[in-house]
Amino acid sequence: MKIGILSRNPKLYSTRRLVEAAEQRGHEVRVLDHLRCYMNITSLRPSIHYKGEDLNDFDAVIPRIGASVTFYGTAVLRQFEMMGVYPLNESVAITRSRDKLRSLQLLARKGIGLPVTGFAHSPDDIQDMLEMVGGAPAVIKLLEGTQGIGVVLTETKKAAESVIEAFMGLNANILIQEFIKEAGGADLRCFVVGGRVVAAMKRQGKEGEFRSNIHRGGSATLVKLTPEERSTALRAAKAILGPQIGRHTHNGAHARTAFIRGGFIVGCRLVRLLQCCRLGFGGHETSFHQ
Repeated sequence: MKIGILSRNPKLYSTRRLVEAAEQRGHEVRVLDHLRCYMNITSLRPSIHYKGEDLNDFDAVIPRIGASVTFYGTAVLRQFEMMGVYPLNESVAITRSRDKLRSLQLLARKGIGLPVTGFAHSPDDIQDMLEMVGGAPAVIKLLEGTQGIGVVLTETKKAAESVIEAFMGLNANILIQEFIKEAGGADLRCFVVGGRVVAAMKRQGKEGEFRSNIHRGGSATLVKLTPEERSTALRAAKAILGPQIGRHTHNGAHARTAFIRGGFIVGCRLVRLLQCCRLGFGGHETSFHQ
């Protein structure tokens, strides 16, 4: 097959590993900077152009779209979809998972266990919202944050009010969630491919850190899921991807993929769902190899 990887930097470890893996399997691979792609939007013959070239012969695309360029990146991906090119992750799944509030609403609608979460616009509602999520300690999250950036643990009610007021003063959209102390700074990450959980890992934050991000010094180990944890991952993937989670192409060779991040399962509550278009491979591959 001819595969396009939508990535802004071909030298990134994750991008290079995808290229290596595809070439080892005999595929032709090309890295495309999605911000340099431009589109002809027409019902007769939709097309994508790249530095003067018509991209009309790709069989599949793997999106590696950064959070800061989600709008344009998913527009490019939608255009590939309109042209009949198979996407590893569909544009609608990426946009759903990038929006923390939207993904939580979708998960809640499907009855998946979640931390108590509050969302409000007016500073006048801060106190009532804090009480709604169980008071302090509470976790405050920017809707647009990634890699643990913009996630704050507030130990007291006064601290929570101050942080919320500061974020609101900057016109930032935030979520307030109950703090799951039992997690102990850990969470589970699960790969769901074609309606099956094919791998899982446990991330553990460094001592004194409630965030488990590897970027922030956390570690990761392979883990065997319980049936309840496995069910949570599958249900979450289906809630975000919809019926595509188990759908295959005409030759049955490619399955829809999701990358699920659940808070360390306490009663199978899912803290957040993450879609795999920007999964960092470095730390995760090391963990799996170990």
